[in-house]
Amino acid sequence: MADESRAYRDLLPDLAPWHASRDFRLMWVAGLITAFGSFLTFVALPVQVKELTGSALAVGAIGTVELVPLIVFGLYGGALADAMDKRKLIIYSEAGLGLVSAVLLVNSLLPEPMLWPLYVVAALTSALTGIQRPALDSIVPRIVPHEHLPAAAALNSLRWQLGGIAGPALAGFIVAYAGLPWAYALDAGTFAVSVGLALMLAPSPAAREAVAPSLHAIAEGARYAWNRKELLGTYAIDLAAMFFAFPLALFPFLADDLDAPWALGLMYAALPAGSLLVSLTSGWTRRVHRHGRAVMLSAAGWGLAITAAGMMPSAWAVLLLLTVAGAFDMVSGVFRAAMWNQTIPDELRGRLAGIELLSYSVGPVAGQFRSGGVAALTSVRTSIWSGGVVCAGAVVLLAACLPKLMTYDARTNEHAVRERDRRAAAAAEREKTEKTEKAGKGGGPDGVPAPGPAT
Repeated sequence: MADESRAYRDLLPDLAPWHASRDFRLMWVAGLITAFGSFLTFVALPVQVKELTGSALAVGAIGTVELVPLIVFGLYGGALADAMDKRKLIIYSEAGLGLVSAVLLVNSLLPEPMLWPLYVVAALTSALTGIQRPALDSIVPRIVPHEHLPAAAALNSLRWQLGGIAGPALAGFIVAYAGLPWAYALDAGTFAVSVGLALMLAPSPAAREAVAPSLHAIAEGARYAWNRKELLGTYAIDLAAMFFAFPLALFPFLADDLDAPWALGLMYAALPAGSLLVSLTSGWTRRVHRHGRAVMLSAAGWGLAITAAGMMPSAWAVLLLLTVAGAFDMVSGVFRAAMWNQTIPDELRGRLAGIELLSYSVGPVAGQFRSGGVAALTSVRTSIWSGGVVCAGAVVLLAACLPKLMTYDARTNEHAVRERDRRAAAAAEREKTEKTEKAGKGGGPDGVPAPGPAT
């Protein structure tokens, strides 16, 4: 019976971060609301470009205009996250994202919507995301106990998956039956709610060792990442997987090729649906310690699933394989985040989060242009399956070139041990300070009021 109970618990997500941290709960709910709205626009924007141009290359070009702002502001946003209050940075950038979403709404209401504002908004959204995400990522190790960070990574992914399933599925329905303006209006509304929740977060000031944002500070973070080959391996593998095998820009054309326009929203939802299945059964991740191997194997599995999806003649088979690909991507994401959050010092967390942002965002952005370009030269199907093949091969090659990634063990890695000990010492110091403050206010060593003077 005990073994059955343990097996059951291992199939459920670990909710310890949710119970332990009020700020984590606030961020989780705000992130879920924002993700839902953002995925509405994620579907609506390429559909509108397709309607205006009829070109796969034009849709893929969305990724091109997003690339440079993401690189520049992702790195600068990491330095900002180390140098200023992370809460303020999250609030300001969230409000900015809401404003640019409103621009899409206004443009869609014009008698003849214009094409160029779509690319401008895509670039601005990319820049604001680059500023915000390092703060969002680097605040998590501050508000969640060290031992619960893998569970926090799974729960944070879960919120994106819930939004990623409901958002695209609803977007396909709204765009088809209500029109693009309704999708953009709902997205803008979600940002108003998420800003209100972010205002309730506790301040998260810069560390005492923080340095002002500068090229030197960014270079310092880059040098640290370069010297940590196991971290470098996570960046390189995810970048390769997303660049070669992220064909989302082709989904509108793949749905047409399959003669299944009804499947478009489901295609966008299939990837997060697969991730959701892993998140809902993620309790087993606490028993995995060789995170580097898990990253490599799951990234290779992602590439193979995309390869098979590109070859299938049935829309339902494609949806199934995209779901499998999403599951592999989720496994990779959980263990990448665990390695990052459990080994990087607080004073460098923002800058390294900026580099991480590039690893998991530049690949998809550039991958959209790659897939669109290859489709224009060959065909939609060829672009998808060939990218998956190259992805799997690149992942295996990178793993062979970076042995420290394959030997990483969270129980013995020197950086993980150092951070674990540092956070344990900090927790003990806080507890000691709280007891001292209680005693200073008239309490005894155990919080019991001290006896008054004899009368």
